[in-house]
Amino acid sequence: MAARASAIVLAGGRSARMGQPKALLRIGASTLIERTVCELLRAFNDVVVVAAPDTEAIELPALGRAAIIRDSEAYSGPADALARGLRATRHELAFACSCDLPMLRAEAASWLVSLIDDFDAVIPRVASNLQLLHAAYRRRCADALDLMHASGERRLGALVDRINACIVPETEYRLGDPDALSCFNINTPDDYARAIQIQHAAQR
Repeated sequence: MAARASAIVLAGGRSARMGQPKALLRIGASTLIERTVCELLRAFNDVVVVAAPDTEAIELPALGRAAIIRDSEAYSGPADALARGLRATRHELAFACSCDLPMLRAEAASWLVSLIDDFDAVIPRVASNLQLLHAAYRRRCADALDLMHASGERRLGALVDRINACIVPETEYRLGDPDALSCFNINTPDDYARAIQIQHAAQR
């Protein structure tokens, strides 16, 4: 249990490529948001879900003791949502992720938090992409995110140049998550179909 760290789940995205709210897609008996929260509760005693203002379906009993906060406006982007999440957590350190990681492992999340040392954030690079929504952050990153917002910058990736970030190369990241499936996210119907196939294969 990462007793001195929180977890943040961003669930307020538009899901444009998917065509329906990704948080409520089902993998087996659970929705993606349920799976994500339940997995993180294995390692974190404080989980905050940042949801869109009008998404009543996120308020599910299955989310257990997770706290739910709302974006100030719909679809304001992950940078604003992450800042709100960081300020709502009980701990200074937090693992932050999107709600569309069907193979997320709590062990990989807590391992990233353990690497933070004196850095502002620990962000893995997998398949040549920075995994900004599968990363560990200090609460003070919210200040940098606010400055980005004030300057009109909405890209979460711009945060990396404004903080002291530890970028974890894929070879090192795979020491904590060997198949890197914890980073696999669902953006399209094809991704969803693959996630279901992986889940079925794991149950055999």
